[in-house]
Amino acid sequence: MHQPTATLRPYLNAVRATLQAALCLENFSSQVVERHNKPEVEVRSSKELLLQPVVISRNDKEKVLIEGSINSVRVSIAVKQKKKEEQSELYKWQTS
Repeated sequence: MHQPTATLRPYLNAVRATLQAALCLENFSSQVVERHNKPEVEVRSSKELLLQPVVISRNDKEKVLIEGSINSVRVSIAVKQKKKEEQSELYKWQTS
């Protein structure tokens, strides 16, 4: 495995630190229905149980959105897409 570049390392460190903080979850039963435990990040029943969403962006095409709550986390990742020429060259190289 190769080492991240100097510009990639701070981005990955920020993502790692934010995920570690967001993943401090606890069991939290529903305040509406007894004996139900639903992910607050999905149902959004109580604003006080949601964390502020965080976007960590390396550029406009590479970013991570972390939405946390008391009992769940949603992570959305956008990655840079390769150009069609690069994809076809890579495919040709892999199949030869």
